[in-house]
Amino acid sequence: MSEPNRAPSPLPAALLGALGGTLLTLLVLAFGAHAGWFDRYVRQSLTRDPDMLIAASESLKQRQYAPTLAANRTALETPFGSSWQGAANPDVTLVEFYDYACGYCKASLPVLDRLLKEDPKLRIVYRDFPILGEGSVAAARMALGASKAGKFTQFHDALYAAGRPDQQTLTQAAQAAGIPAGIPQSPEFETELKRNYQLATELGATGTPLFVVGNQVLNGAVGYDSLKAAIAAARAAKS
Repeated sequence: MSEPNRAPSPLPAALLGALGGTLLTLLVLAFGAHAGWFDRYVRQSLTRDPDMLIAASESLKQRQYAPTLAANRTALETPFGSSWQGAANPDVTLVEFYDYACGYCKASLPVLDRLLKEDPKLRIVYRDFPILGEGSVAAARMALGASKAGKFTQFHDALYAAGRPDQQTLTQAAQAAGIPAGIPQSPEFETELKRNYQLATELGATGTPLFVVGNQVLNGAVGYDSLKAAIAAARAAKS
């Protein structure tokens, strides 16, 4: 015998996550107008597993960025000069928008090194996104100059080792990389920085680092596990 006044069991987290915010809202409006049990149904489910709201929000955000990723895939994954590390013929490319003055970018270095060592088919493309002051912009221009000369990795590693970008650390990094110590000025570099700003903004950057892996956009120093999972998902999507 049916029990019409009894609320169903809570929705599984995976189901609510898959519904997404928009569809869930439509269902609440449609069913809530006829039966108060649906509100209780959703509230009980959310109370038991609030992480499903985060999952639904993240799913919506990723769908929002899908058109930008599709339209700019080549631009994102094609490095400027030698601003890349890893596989020459990758099956997955991880893109990092970074700032040399960003402590979170520096903290992510061991994570990226670990991923490269573990995954011979991974490439990391570095896109300069200097947003933390004049020192950041100067460092980005020098990095682009080093990249054009085929010495990006040498400069990149040396500057992070030297410390936050200022006249002394920039000179030290330039000497270590074997490039001129002056800040290079080039229309080509300005075009690259402008494009990076535009792409990062369209992808919802809230700061640095910003990672793009396959169809996922990850804001902040998300750590090894999140990047590893994103790489696996990007690889699975291609198979």
